[in-house]
Amino acid sequence: MNWLFSLVLTIHILVAVAIIGLVLMQHGKGADMGAAFGSGASGSLFGATGSANFLSRATGILAAVFFVTSLTLAYIGSNKPKTTGSLMQEPVQSQSVSQPATAGGEAPAAPADAGSKAKDIPK
Repeated sequence: MNWLFSLVLTIHILVAVAIIGLVLMQHGKGADMGAAFGSGASGSLFGATGSANFLSRATGILAAVFFVTSLTLAYIGSNKPKTTGSLMQEPVQSQSVSQPATAGGEAPAAPADAGSKAKDIPK
């Protein structure tokens, strides 16, 4: 499953860079007025309006691919095994420390202040 995530992420990044390039290559809405008065746009590779149609269609297709890869990455990411999120939240699995024995062989007494924590809560 990790290789699928890497593949989709690579495609996602390449499509994002391609969309940026296509958007930067397109002319704005005001650039069409300049073509009507003899600008050099009519002599382009795709003709006067061919480049706008090709670039806008390619941008639309790449936007759809970007949308699908985004949804796929979200789906793959949500199906990963759940972790606790932090090493500090993991239970410590070290050897337990035994209490030191007292002189009389008794267990040490609990602190006298252990029950007073309920008094600290404001009402």
